[in-house]
Amino acid sequence: MASQTPHQNVSFPSEGQGAHGYLALPEGGKGPGVIVIQEWWGLTDHIRDVADRLAAAGFVALAPDLFGGSVAHDGAEASEMMSKLPEELGAKLLAGAVDYLLGLEAVTGSTAGTIGFCMGGGFVLALAAQQGEKISAAVPFYGVGQGVPQSYSGVRAKIQGHYANEDSSYPVAKAHAQEAQIRQESGAEVTFHYYDAPHAFHNDANPSGNYRPEAARVAWGRAVDFLRQNIS
Repeated sequence: MASQTPHQNVSFPSEGQGAHGYLALPEGGKGPGVIVIQEWWGLTDHIRDVADRLAAAGFVALAPDLFGGSVAHDGAEASEMMSKLPEELGAKLLAGAVDYLLGLEAVTGSTAGTIGFCMGGGFVLALAAQQGEKISAAVPFYGVGQGVPQSYSGVRAKIQGHYANEDSSYPVAKAHAQEAQIRQESGAEVTFHYYDAPHAFHNDANPSGNYRPEAARVAWGRAVDFLRQNIS
């Protein structure tokens, strides 16, 4: 049975309603802003850790809670929760998160970056397409789900993708096709990296045991460098 996340520490408006999330600040108190978008499990310990790791690297990291506090504990539960999140609702909530993040005094610069995993990787691309110039760097990890856009014409961000050659949830051929589609429709700078690993290889708490430490280490290093270079 789904439990409640203990990690909500901020609230922000979204389409006239209240939304919640986890905000992590760098030691210096200021830095470039990054939206961290959860997997289908919810605002878990792992997503909090991702935000904390970004804060340790000098970013102001905000992980919006797309499931209203609920955290799944198995695939069936996660799938059901994801199915109840309409693409439009997720996109609106994330738009509110971007406005909130960019309005914080702690955030330097006028654009944000975004990074997300699994379902969150799909919404990374949706957010970049929706927000245009507000998002300057987008990092999807093996993005799947309802958030994956049909069109990328609105994307203005540079994109760095991380996809898995052994991904049964999103076959690598689809990832190659997506990479080409983004480049063709948006004209954005797009680089996808491919790893000999399964889906969710970055998640060291993945219940399916898909974590691959070396692939995760390389991908994370690339992602942090990319965000640091492209958020302004």
